[in-house]
Amino acid sequence: MLNEKDHRKFMRMAIQLSERNVDQAKGGPFGAVVAKDGKLIAKSANKVTSSNDPTAHAEVSAIRAACKKLKTFDLSGCVIYTSCEPCPMCLGAIYWSRIQTIYYANTKTDAATIGFDDQFIYEELDQPMHQRQLPIIQMMREEALTAFKKWEKSPLKVAY
Repeated sequence: MLNEKDHRKFMRMAIQLSERNVDQAKGGPFGAVVAKDGKLIAKSANKVTSSNDPTAHAEVSAIRAACKKLKTFDLSGCVIYTSCEPCPMCLGAIYWSRIQTIYYANTKTDAATIGFDDQFIYEELDQPMHQRQLPIIQMMREEALTAFKKWEKSPLKVAY
């Protein structure tokens, strides 16, 4: 069981990653650390601008590195420390990875204050699809269901 000192050590790492990222102009002021059983598994700063990848937020990048290191897509038993409250995309990735606990420092309101405002995404998700700003159009469902039917019957599938 981790104590307060351990949690502070990992959070400090995440905060230092965020600060270093700003100092080196490699991306936004965000850092994340994934730990398991009190040991560092992976860490990353935001890489959106340095990699030209809008999904390369610190949390997503740290999750990718942790999965690669542990050779699994299931991070059960892991904890993530992030310098800021996760955005909707990162929160989804954290849930999908099965990380057990999130520790964060700055809030989404703090992030909005410096130009990283995700409130519009939260508001969009509350809207019915036909009322969202980004057009979402369903098509070719019957054809696409073939892959789902194959998956359902496949003896090779790996559940996740």
